[in-house]
Amino acid sequence: QVQLVESGGGLVQAGGSLRLSCAASGRTWSSVMGWFRQAPGKEREFVAAIKWSDGRTYYADSVKGRFTISRDNAKNTVYLQVNSLKPEDTAVYYCAIAISGSSWPTREANEYDYWGQGTQVTVSS
Repeated sequence: QVQLVESGGGLVQAGGSLRLSCAASGRTWSSVMGWFRQAPGKEREFVAAIKWSDGRTYYADSVKGRFTISRDNAKNTVYLQVNSLKPEDTAVYYCAIAISGSSWPTREANEYDYWGQGTQVTVSS
């Protein structure tokens, strides 16, 4: 079993930046790590994913060029750097892990096995 703990959310003005962290415990090497977000009244949507083994990344079109996903193998932690934030980026951000990592890009929520508790990002205009 894998446990995921997110941190780094907060309140920021439009145009600002945050770095979200997702610390994983357990076996992660062959997995895919993903970030999703869910705004009030909306469905959970894919944001970005990274293959733990080779660092390959994939982004939703809505965040491409503004968000960057990365990993630190030594710390077993995945990061989401979010820049040029917009009010529409306001949501709870979740990290998740797809243990097998056999499907790429892994962008559907039902492909992920474990989820973190989420971290709130609020962008004021």
